[in-house]
Amino acid sequence: MIRTLTSFLSVLILVSCGSKKINNETVLNPDGPEGLKGRMVSEEIKTSMNDSGKFSGKEVVFSTSEDIAVLMDYLASDALKGRGSGTKGIEMAADFIEDRFSSSGIAPYFTTYKDTLENFEGVAFNVVGVLEGTDPALKNEYVMLGAHYDHLGIVSPENGDDIANGANDNASGTTTVMELARYFGKEKSNKRSLIFALFSAEEKGLLGSRHLAKKLKDQGLDMYAMLNYEMVGVPMVDKDHLVYLTGYELSNMAEVSNAYAGEKVVGFLPQAKEFNLFKRSDNYAFHQEFNIPSQTYSTFDFTNFPYYHKVDDETSEMDYGHMAIIVNKMIPIVEGIANSPVKEIKYK
Repeated sequence: MIRTLTSFLSVLILVSCGSKKINNETVLNPDGPEGLKGRMVSEEIKTSMNDSGKFSGKEVVFSTSEDIAVLMDYLASDALKGRGSGTKGIEMAADFIEDRFSSSGIAPYFTTYKDTLENFEGVAFNVVGVLEGTDPALKNEYVMLGAHYDHLGIVSPENGDDIANGANDNASGTTTVMELARYFGKEKSNKRSLIFALFSAEEKGLLGSRHLAKKLKDQGLDMYAMLNYEMVGVPMVDKDHLVYLTGYELSNMAEVSNAYAGEKVVGFLPQAKEFNLFKRSDNYAFHQEFNIPSQTYSTFDFTNFPYYHKVDDETSEMDYGHMAIIVNKMIPIVEGIANSPVKEIKYK
């Protein structure tokens, strides 16, 4: 998430984050699958369909902790050196994403998956794929699923560590988009066409999304909605919903999302409005260019993650089971939005 959050986050962290918080529905799994040992791992089915009925709507079991681990453990690894825009590390991440898109049946949106930014000093590129819709008319309308895949790269050392791995910010959102791409590439259950966009240079001022939004607008693309995913690696604390939506009150996207989910998956976070997070992630450029509902789903609630823009934003702090639940709960939401006969989501 963009640097403008840093000033007030530092205050909140001092007040609220003396130790790592664990959601009541999350358990330590020291004996889990290789690569997950010692990590917080939600019990997917138990959390999704628990005794209280919380998160117990339409059941989709596609993504698992193990699926999430394959993506996260590479994207947030030391080998990628924090995925700083314009570095070898983020180029390795882009190659990885490109290979996954290709194997998932997602085609390049442009001539290649990599689209070079025109507003960045140096060489950086978004990775953009597309899955054509199945309906002869609706396939000419597009729904975008996006996230930024860059982070800070190499930073000032803390306790001998200078790699800002960016697991939560935003390998988690990137992984969510990649898993949704894998699902829809397999099922091809979308009547509208889906664009899967992973942005570079978000940390440099939302440059990747600004570049792509302008480029697609200039092409005259019929964009219906932009769904963005940012910092979804850790469960929220004491909330009656799984994720919150930035710009919650600006549109009916939360209402439509929950209707397709069959439960209250998406809710309101007061701090998101207070700090105007609607304008602080990659959704905003598409709002500006297209004036369509463009909003971000997140679980960073200002109390559950003390490592924002720190070297300790590592995979060891992530909850892969929670992330799998988000993917599985998002599937009927995205499917419903992609398949509705009319454009239901509207700004108020």
